[in-house]
Amino acid sequence: MVCAKCQSTAVSTVPAEIRLYRNIPRTLSHPPMTPSPDIHVCLDCGWSEFAIPHSWLAAGWLRPLRPQPVSNVTPITREDGQIAIAS
Repeated sequence: MVCAKCQSTAVSTVPAEIRLYRNIPRTLSHPPMTPSPDIHVCLDCGWSEFAIPHSWLAAGWLRPLRPQPVSNVTPITREDGQIAIAS
């Protein structure tokens, strides 16, 4: 593996544990999720990354419980480029 920041080949894989919390109003009723990703760390520059396991993504654990509303409001801009605020 090659470091994406400094192109070094001195990259080490470290097992890790993380906790992911759902961003919803009743967070306490949903326990945190604990996938176990491997963290790749560059030993030269310190750059690191991790990926959530595909099985967690495929199960939909990180998707919202309900579809999020999509706003179709377009901001009104004035001639000087500032956003107009309705009062």
